[in-house]
Amino acid sequence: MSRALKTADDLRRRATYLAEVVDQLYPGGTAADAPARPYIVVPGRRKPRVLIPAADRKVAAAALARYARPAARGARLKRDAAVLALRLGLDRMLLPHRVKVGGAEGIDDHLAAVLGHDVHLSIHIGPARANRKPVLQILDGDANTVAFAKLGVNALTRELVDAETAATKRLSEFCDLKLVQVPRLLHAGNWNGHNLMVTSALPAWEAPADLGPARRSAAMRELADACGTSRFPLGESDYAARLRLRLKALTDRGETDADTLQTAGETLLDRYGSTTMTFGAWHGDWAPWNMRETPDRICLWDLERFETGVPYGFDAAHYRLQDDIVTKATDPTTAVLGLVADAPQILAPMGVAPGEAEPTALLYLVDLAARYMGDQAERAGAALGALGRWLLPTLLRHIARQRTAQAGSTDGTC
Repeated sequence: MSRALKTADDLRRRATYLAEVVDQLYPGGTAADAPARPYIVVPGRRKPRVLIPAADRKVAAAALARYARPAARGARLKRDAAVLALRLGLDRMLLPHRVKVGGAEGIDDHLAAVLGHDVHLSIHIGPARANRKPVLQILDGDANTVAFAKLGVNALTRELVDAETAATKRLSEFCDLKLVQVPRLLHAGNWNGHNLMVTSALPAWEAPADLGPARRSAAMRELADACGTSRFPLGESDYAARLRLRLKALTDRGETDADTLQTAGETLLDRYGSTTMTFGAWHGDWAPWNMRETPDRICLWDLERFETGVPYGFDAAHYRLQDDIVTKATDPTTAVLGLVADAPQILAPMGVAPGEAEPTALLYLVDLAARYMGDQAERAGAALGALGRWLLPTLLRHIARQRTAQAGSTDGTC
Protein backbone atom coordinates (compact mmCIF):
# COMPACT_ATOMS: atom_id res chain seq x y z
CA MET A 1 0.00 0.00 0.00
CA SER A 2 1.37 3.41 -0.93
CA ARG A 3 1.84 6.16 1.62
CA ALA A 4 -0.94 8.08 -0.08
CA LEU A 5 -3.31 5.25 0.73
CA LYS A 6 -2.62 4.91 4.44
CA THR A 7 -5.86 5.54 6.28
CA ALA A 8 -5.80 8.41 8.72
CA ASP A 9 -5.36 7.10 12.29
CA ASP A 10 -5.80 3.53 11.08
CA LEU A 11 -4.69 1.83 14.30
CA ARG A 12 -7.18 3.67 16.50
CA ARG A 13 -9.96 3.24 13.95
CA ARG A 14 -9.39 -0.53 13.69
CA ALA A 15 -9.33 -0.97 17.46
CA THR A 16 -12.53 1.05 17.81
CA TYR A 17 -14.18 -0.93 15.04
CA LEU A 18 -13.23 -4.23 16.69
CA ALA A 19 -15.31 -3.31 19.76
CA GLU A 20 -18.09 -1.92 17.56
CA VAL A 21 -18.46 -5.01 15.40
CA VAL A 22 -18.43 -7.36 18.40
CA ASP A 23 -21.28 -5.35 19.93
CA GLN A 24 -23.21 -5.55 16.66
CA LEU A 25 -22.82 -9.32 16.30
CA TYR A 26 -23.29 -10.15 19.99
CA PRO A 27 -25.53 -7.34 21.24
CA GLY A 28 -26.39 -8.91 24.60
CA GLY A 29 -22.85 -8.78 25.91
CA THR A 30 -21.48 -11.71 27.86
CA ALA A 31 -24.49 -12.98 29.76
CA ALA A 32 -23.78 -14.96 32.92
CA ASP A 33 -25.89 -17.93 31.78
CA ALA A 34 -24.69 -17.91 28.16
CA PRO A 35 -21.62 -19.86 27.00
CA ALA A 36 -18.71 -17.60 26.09
CA ARG A 37 -17.50 -17.67 22.50
CA PRO A 38 -13.72 -17.17 22.39
CA TYR A 39 -12.07 -15.55 19.36
CA ILE A 40 -8.42 -15.07 18.44
CA VAL A 41 -7.49 -11.56 17.30
CA VAL A 42 -5.22 -11.76 14.24
CA PRO A 43 -2.53 -10.53 14.17
CA GLY A 44 -3.28 -8.77 17.47
CA ARG A 45 -5.20 -6.04 19.25
CA ARG A 46 -2.91 -3.28 17.99
CA LYS A 47 -3.96 -3.78 14.37
CA PRO A 48 -6.75 -6.36 14.17
CA ARG A 49 -7.55 -7.73 10.73
CA VAL A 50 -9.69 -10.77 11.45
CA LEU A 51 -11.24 -12.64 14.38
CA ILE A 52 -11.12 -16.42 14.13
CA PRO A 53 -12.85 -18.96 16.40
CA ALA A 54 -10.58 -20.17 19.19
CA ALA A 55 -12.52 -23.19 20.46
CA ASP A 56 -11.44 -25.54 17.67
CA ARG A 57 -7.90 -25.24 16.28
CA LYS A 58 -8.79 -27.11 13.06
CA VAL A 59 -11.58 -24.65 12.35
CA ALA A 60 -9.42 -21.69 13.37
CA ALA A 61 -6.64 -22.74 11.00
CA ALA A 62 -9.08 -23.20 8.13
CA ALA A 63 -10.73 -19.85 8.84
CA LEU A 64 -7.40 -18.02 8.81
CA ALA A 65 -6.18 -19.82 5.68
CA ARG A 66 -9.33 -18.84 3.77
CA TYR A 67 -10.47 -15.46 5.02
CA ALA A 68 -8.54 -13.80 2.17
CA ARG A 69 -5.44 -14.22 0.07
CA PRO A 70 -2.89 -11.50 0.88
CA ALA A 71 -1.47 -9.92 -2.25
CA ALA A 72 2.09 -9.56 -0.93
CA ARG A 73 4.26 -12.67 -0.65
CA GLY A 74 5.59 -11.61 2.76
CA ALA A 75 2.07 -11.24 4.12
CA ARG A 76 1.16 -14.71 2.79
CA LEU A 77 4.19 -16.21 4.51
CA LYS A 78 3.17 -14.64 7.83
CA ARG A 79 -0.38 -15.92 7.37
CA ASP A 80 0.86 -19.41 6.54
CA ALA A 81 3.13 -19.42 9.61
CA ALA A 82 0.17 -18.51 11.82
CA VAL A 83 -1.94 -21.27 10.21
CA LEU A 84 0.82 -23.81 10.89
CA ALA A 85 1.11 -22.63 14.49
CA LEU A 86 -2.63 -23.21 14.95
CA ARG A 87 -2.40 -26.71 13.52
CA LEU A 88 0.55 -27.54 15.81
CA GLY A 89 -1.05 -26.04 18.91
CA LEU A 90 1.57 -23.27 19.14
CA ASP A 91 -0.80 -20.40 18.43
CA ARG A 92 -0.39 -18.78 21.86
CA MET A 93 3.13 -17.80 20.83
CA LEU A 94 2.25 -16.10 17.54
CA LEU A 95 -1.37 -15.15 18.26
CA PRO A 96 -1.64 -14.35 21.96
CA HIS A 97 -4.64 -12.01 21.93
CA ARG A 98 -8.13 -13.33 22.69
CA VAL A 99 -11.59 -11.86 23.15
CA LYS A 100 -14.65 -13.56 24.61
CA VAL A 101 -18.16 -12.73 23.51
CA GLY A 102 -21.54 -14.14 24.41
CA GLY A 103 -25.18 -13.22 24.83
CA ALA A 104 -28.58 -14.83 24.67
CA GLU A 105 -28.39 -15.09 20.87
CA GLY A 106 -25.47 -14.03 18.71
CA ILE A 107 -25.34 -13.83 14.95
CA ASP A 108 -23.90 -17.37 14.81
CA ASP A 109 -27.03 -18.77 16.47
CA HIS A 110 -29.18 -17.06 13.86
CA LEU A 111 -27.01 -18.22 10.96
CA ALA A 112 -27.09 -21.79 12.26
CA ALA A 113 -30.91 -21.66 12.20
CA VAL A 114 -30.90 -20.16 8.69
CA LEU A 115 -28.47 -22.71 7.24
CA GLY A 116 -29.68 -25.72 9.20
CA HIS A 117 -26.35 -26.74 10.74
CA ASP A 118 -23.82 -25.58 13.32
CA VAL A 119 -21.60 -22.77 12.17
CA HIS A 120 -18.28 -21.20 13.10
CA LEU A 121 -17.47 -17.63 12.09
CA SER A 122 -14.44 -15.58 11.22
CA ILE A 123 -15.03 -11.84 11.27
CA HIS A 124 -13.24 -9.45 8.93
CA ILE A 125 -11.92 -6.21 10.46
CA GLY A 126 -11.29 -3.93 7.50
CA PRO A 127 -9.75 -0.47 7.20
CA ALA A 128 -11.84 2.65 7.66
CA ARG A 129 -14.26 3.07 4.77
CA ALA A 130 -17.68 4.59 4.42
CA ASN A 131 -19.11 1.21 3.38
CA ARG A 132 -17.43 -0.83 6.14
CA LYS A 133 -19.80 -3.43 7.53
CA PRO A 134 -19.62 -6.82 9.29
CA VAL A 135 -18.38 -9.43 6.78
CA LEU A 136 -18.41 -13.01 8.04
CA GLN A 137 -16.85 -16.19 6.72
CA ILE A 138 -19.07 -19.13 7.69
CA LEU A 139 -17.53 -22.56 8.31
CA ASP A 140 -19.26 -25.82 9.17
CA GLY A 141 -18.20 -28.36 11.81
CA ASP A 142 -15.80 -30.02 9.36
CA ALA A 143 -13.96 -26.73 8.83
CA ASN A 144 -15.34 -26.25 5.31
CA THR A 145 -16.04 -22.67 4.24
CA VAL A 146 -19.66 -22.87 3.14
CA ALA A 147 -20.84 -19.26 2.87
CA PHE A 148 -20.21 -15.59 3.50
CA ALA A 149 -22.56 -13.14 5.17
CA LYS A 150 -22.88 -9.36 5.29
CA LEU A 151 -24.88 -7.12 7.60
CA GLY A 152 -26.17 -3.65 6.80
CA VAL A 153 -25.86 -1.67 10.03
CA ASN A 154 -26.50 1.94 8.98
CA ALA A 155 -28.23 3.82 6.19
CA LEU A 156 -25.44 3.44 3.62
CA THR A 157 -24.54 -0.18 4.35
CA ARG A 158 -28.20 -1.21 4.48
CA GLU A 159 -28.64 0.29 1.02
CA LEU A 160 -25.53 -1.52 -0.23
CA VAL A 161 -26.53 -4.89 1.24
CA ASP A 162 -29.95 -4.56 -0.38
CA ALA A 163 -28.32 -3.65 -3.70
CA GLU A 164 -25.92 -6.60 -3.49
CA THR A 165 -28.75 -8.96 -2.60
CA ALA A 166 -30.69 -7.88 -5.70
CA ALA A 167 -27.63 -7.97 -7.98
CA THR A 168 -26.53 -11.41 -6.75
CA LYS A 169 -29.99 -12.85 -7.32
CA ARG A 170 -30.32 -11.23 -10.74
CA LEU A 171 -26.94 -12.30 -12.07
CA SER A 172 -26.87 -15.81 -10.58
CA GLU A 173 -30.46 -16.78 -11.40
CA PHE A 174 -31.47 -14.86 -14.50
CA CYS A 175 -28.29 -14.20 -16.53
CA ASP A 176 -26.57 -16.86 -18.61
CA LEU A 177 -22.97 -16.17 -17.63
CA LYS A 178 -20.30 -18.43 -19.12
CA LEU A 179 -16.99 -16.78 -18.23
CA VAL A 180 -18.04 -15.11 -14.98
CA GLN A 181 -19.15 -16.94 -11.85
CA VAL A 182 -20.91 -14.97 -9.11
CA PRO A 183 -22.08 -16.29 -5.71
CA ARG A 184 -25.54 -17.77 -5.23
CA LEU A 185 -27.89 -16.06 -2.84
CA LEU A 186 -28.60 -18.45 0.05
CA HIS A 187 -30.59 -16.15 2.34
CA ALA A 188 -31.82 -12.59 2.62
CA GLY A 189 -33.61 -11.27 5.68
CA ASN A 190 -33.23 -9.25 8.84
CA TRP A 191 -31.56 -9.87 12.17
CA ASN A 192 -31.57 -7.63 15.22
CA GLY A 193 -32.64 -4.63 13.15
CA HIS A 194 -29.98 -5.17 10.46
CA ASN A 195 -30.52 -6.49 6.97
CA LEU A 196 -28.62 -9.69 6.29
CA MET A 197 -27.52 -11.49 3.15
CA VAL A 198 -25.83 -14.89 2.94
CA THR A 199 -24.17 -16.10 -0.25
CA SER A 200 -22.34 -19.22 -1.33
CA ALA A 201 -18.56 -19.21 -0.95
CA LEU A 202 -16.29 -18.62 -3.92
CA PRO A 203 -12.60 -19.61 -3.60
CA ALA A 204 -11.22 -16.15 -2.81
CA TRP A 205 -8.31 -17.73 -0.90
CA GLU A 206 -6.93 -19.84 -3.75
CA ALA A 207 -3.92 -18.88 -5.85
CA PRO A 208 -5.12 -17.24 -9.06
CA ALA A 209 -4.61 -18.83 -12.46
CA ASP A 210 -2.92 -16.13 -14.53
CA LEU A 211 -4.30 -16.58 -18.03
CA GLY A 212 -3.62 -13.06 -19.26
CA PRO A 213 -5.61 -9.82 -19.56
CA ALA A 214 -7.57 -10.89 -22.66
CA ARG A 215 -9.61 -13.34 -20.62
CA ARG A 216 -10.43 -10.71 -18.01
CA SER A 217 -11.49 -8.29 -20.75
CA ALA A 218 -13.77 -10.97 -22.23
CA ALA A 219 -15.32 -11.52 -18.79
CA MET A 220 -15.86 -7.78 -18.39
CA ARG A 221 -17.60 -7.67 -21.76
CA GLU A 222 -19.82 -10.59 -20.75
CA LEU A 223 -20.90 -8.81 -17.59
CA ALA A 224 -21.42 -5.54 -19.45
CA ASP A 225 -23.73 -7.38 -21.89
CA ALA A 226 -25.53 -9.43 -19.22
CA CYS A 227 -28.56 -7.17 -18.86
CA GLY A 228 -28.63 -5.83 -22.40
CA THR A 229 -26.96 -2.84 -24.04
CA SER A 230 -28.11 0.30 -25.81
CA ARG A 231 -26.46 2.97 -27.92
CA PHE A 232 -27.35 6.67 -27.72
CA PRO A 233 -25.75 10.07 -27.89
CA LEU A 234 -24.54 10.74 -24.37
CA GLY A 235 -26.79 13.77 -23.98
CA GLU A 236 -29.90 11.69 -24.71
CA SER A 237 -29.02 8.85 -22.34
CA ASP A 238 -30.59 7.99 -19.01
CA TYR A 239 -27.07 7.85 -17.62
CA ALA A 240 -26.45 11.55 -18.31
CA ALA A 241 -29.74 12.48 -16.65
CA ARG A 242 -28.96 10.34 -13.59
CA LEU A 243 -25.46 11.77 -13.25
CA ARG A 244 -26.75 15.35 -13.42
CA LEU A 245 -29.24 14.58 -10.65
CA ARG A 246 -26.55 12.96 -8.46
CA LEU A 247 -24.23 15.93 -8.85
CA LYS A 248 -26.99 18.43 -8.09
CA ALA A 249 -28.02 16.46 -5.00
CA LEU A 250 -24.44 16.60 -3.68
CA THR A 251 -24.33 20.37 -4.20
CA ASP A 252 -27.72 20.84 -2.57
CA ARG A 253 -26.52 18.79 0.38
CA GLY A 254 -23.57 21.10 0.83
CA GLU A 255 -20.84 18.48 0.47
CA THR A 256 -17.28 19.82 0.37
CA ASP A 257 -16.14 20.47 -3.23
CA ALA A 258 -19.54 19.42 -4.57
CA ASP A 259 -19.90 22.59 -6.64
CA THR A 260 -16.48 21.92 -8.19
CA LEU A 261 -17.44 18.38 -9.03
CA GLN A 262 -20.79 19.46 -10.44
CA THR A 263 -19.09 22.01 -12.70
CA ALA A 264 -16.65 19.37 -13.96
CA GLY A 265 -19.42 16.85 -14.60
CA GLU A 266 -21.73 19.31 -16.33
CA THR A 267 -18.86 20.51 -18.52
CA LEU A 268 -18.11 16.97 -19.66
CA LEU A 269 -21.76 16.08 -20.25
CA ASP A 270 -22.22 19.20 -22.35
CA ARG A 271 -18.95 18.80 -24.24
CA TYR A 272 -19.58 15.18 -25.19
CA GLY A 273 -23.38 15.37 -25.39
CA SER A 274 -23.42 14.55 -29.11
CA THR A 275 -20.95 11.65 -28.78
CA THR A 276 -22.70 8.33 -29.38
CA MET A 277 -21.76 5.77 -26.75
CA THR A 278 -22.73 2.22 -25.79
CA PHE A 279 -24.30 1.68 -22.37
CA GLY A 280 -24.33 -1.57 -20.43
CA ALA A 281 -23.76 -2.97 -16.94
CA TRP A 282 -20.74 -2.79 -14.68
CA HIS A 283 -19.67 -4.55 -11.50
CA GLY A 284 -18.84 -1.20 -9.93
CA ASP A 285 -15.72 -2.34 -8.05
CA TRP A 286 -13.99 -4.87 -10.31
CA ALA A 287 -10.52 -4.94 -8.76
CA PRO A 288 -7.91 -7.67 -8.15
CA TRP A 289 -9.20 -8.28 -4.60
CA ASN A 290 -12.81 -8.84 -5.72
CA MET A 291 -12.07 -11.58 -8.23
CA ARG A 292 -10.22 -14.86 -8.62
CA GLU A 293 -9.24 -16.45 -11.91
CA THR A 294 -9.59 -20.21 -12.13
CA PRO A 295 -8.72 -22.40 -15.14
CA ASP A 296 -12.39 -22.43 -16.15
CA ARG A 297 -13.94 -19.14 -15.06
CA ILE A 298 -13.42 -15.82 -13.33
CA CYS A 299 -15.05 -15.75 -9.90
CA LEU A 300 -16.43 -12.33 -9.02
CA TRP A 301 -17.93 -11.14 -5.75
CA ASP A 302 -18.84 -7.94 -3.83
CA LEU A 303 -21.65 -6.89 -6.14
CA GLU A 304 -22.95 -4.04 -3.98
CA ARG A 305 -22.08 -1.40 -6.62
CA PHE A 306 -23.49 -3.29 -9.62
CA GLU A 307 -25.36 -0.97 -11.97
CA THR A 308 -26.86 -1.05 -15.45
CA GLY A 309 -27.03 1.65 -18.10
CA VAL A 310 -23.52 3.08 -17.65
CA PRO A 311 -20.93 3.82 -20.36
CA TYR A 312 -19.44 0.60 -21.70
CA GLY A 313 -15.93 0.10 -20.34
CA PHE A 314 -16.31 1.52 -16.82
CA ASP A 315 -15.09 -1.76 -15.29
CA ALA A 316 -11.88 -1.70 -17.34
CA ALA A 317 -11.19 1.90 -16.30
CA HIS A 318 -11.85 1.10 -12.64
CA TYR A 319 -9.65 -2.00 -12.68
CA ARG A 320 -6.75 -0.05 -14.17
CA LEU A 321 -7.02 2.79 -11.65
CA GLN A 322 -7.38 0.55 -8.58
CA ASP A 323 -4.62 -1.80 -9.71
CA ASP A 324 -2.25 1.13 -10.23
CA ILE A 325 -3.02 2.84 -6.92
CA VAL A 326 -3.37 -0.14 -4.58
CA THR A 327 -1.42 -3.03 -6.14
CA LYS A 328 1.40 -1.08 -7.78
CA ALA A 329 1.48 1.75 -5.18
CA THR A 330 1.35 4.43 -7.88
CA ASP A 331 0.72 7.96 -6.66
CA PRO A 332 -3.04 8.54 -7.10
CA THR A 333 -2.60 11.73 -9.15
CA THR A 334 -0.16 9.97 -11.47
CA ALA A 335 -2.57 7.05 -11.77
CA VAL A 336 -5.45 9.34 -12.81
CA LEU A 337 -3.29 11.04 -15.45
CA GLY A 338 -2.18 7.65 -16.76
CA LEU A 339 -5.75 6.41 -16.97
CA VAL A 340 -6.86 9.34 -19.12
CA ALA A 341 -3.73 9.30 -21.30
CA ASP A 342 -3.96 5.55 -21.92
CA ALA A 343 -7.76 5.40 -22.23
CA PRO A 344 -7.80 4.28 -25.90
CA GLN A 345 -5.48 1.34 -25.15
CA ILE A 346 -7.23 0.43 -21.88
CA LEU A 347 -10.70 0.43 -23.43
CA ALA A 348 -9.91 -1.03 -26.85
CA PRO A 349 -10.23 -4.65 -25.56
CA MET A 350 -13.77 -3.73 -24.45
CA GLY A 351 -14.61 -2.69 -28.00
CA VAL A 352 -14.76 1.01 -27.13
CA ALA A 353 -13.91 3.15 -30.16
CA PRO A 354 -10.97 5.58 -29.84
CA GLY A 355 -13.26 8.61 -30.06
CA GLU A 356 -15.33 7.32 -27.13
CA ALA A 357 -12.40 6.34 -24.90
CA GLU A 358 -11.54 9.72 -23.39
CA PRO A 359 -15.13 10.70 -22.49
CA THR A 360 -15.62 7.22 -21.00
CA ALA A 361 -12.55 7.58 -18.76
CA LEU A 362 -13.43 11.13 -17.70
CA LEU A 363 -17.06 10.26 -16.94
CA TYR A 364 -15.85 7.28 -14.91
CA LEU A 365 -13.71 9.63 -12.79
CA VAL A 366 -16.66 11.96 -12.19
CA ASP A 367 -18.84 8.96 -11.33
CA LEU A 368 -16.25 7.64 -8.88
CA ALA A 369 -15.85 11.04 -7.26
CA ALA A 370 -19.63 11.32 -6.88
CA ARG A 371 -19.66 7.93 -5.15
CA TYR A 372 -16.94 8.85 -2.68
CA MET A 373 -18.57 12.19 -1.99
CA GLY A 374 -22.06 10.71 -1.65
CA ASP A 375 -20.76 8.09 0.78
CA GLN A 376 -18.95 10.80 2.78
CA ALA A 377 -15.82 8.70 2.43
CA GLU A 378 -13.45 11.41 3.70
CA ARG A 379 -15.44 11.78 6.91
CA ALA A 380 -15.25 8.01 7.42
CA GLY A 381 -11.46 8.13 7.16
CA ALA A 382 -11.18 6.34 3.80
CA ALA A 383 -7.73 6.56 2.28
CA LEU A 384 -8.95 8.05 -1.02
CA GLY A 385 -11.83 10.01 0.46
CA ALA A 386 -10.13 13.43 0.27
CA LEU A 387 -10.98 14.10 -3.38
CA GLY A 388 -9.56 17.62 -3.27
CA ARG A 389 -6.07 16.21 -2.79
CA TRP A 390 -5.88 13.98 -5.86
CA LEU A 391 -8.87 13.41 -8.11
CA LEU A 392 -10.61 16.77 -8.47
CA PRO A 393 -7.55 18.94 -9.20
CA THR A 394 -6.32 16.47 -11.80
CA LEU A 395 -9.73 16.23 -13.42
CA LEU A 396 -10.13 20.01 -13.55
CA ARG A 397 -6.66 20.55 -15.00
CA HIS A 398 -7.40 18.06 -17.76
CA ILE A 399 -10.73 19.72 -18.59
CA ALA A 400 -9.04 23.13 -18.67
CA ARG A 401 -6.31 21.87 -21.02
CA GLN A 402 -9.00 20.41 -23.29
CA ARG A 403 -10.81 23.77 -23.37
CA THR A 404 -7.57 25.60 -24.22
CA ALA A 405 -6.70 23.11 -26.97
CA GLN A 406 -10.17 23.35 -28.50
CA ALA A 407 -10.06 27.15 -28.43
CA GLY A 408 -6.68 27.11 -30.17
CA SER A 409 -7.98 24.81 -32.90
CA THR A 410 -10.88 27.16 -33.75
CA ASP A 411 -9.23 30.62 -33.61
CA GLY A 412 -7.28 30.29 -36.83
CA THR A 413 -3.88 29.72 -35.21
CA CYS A 414 -1.65 26.80 -35.95
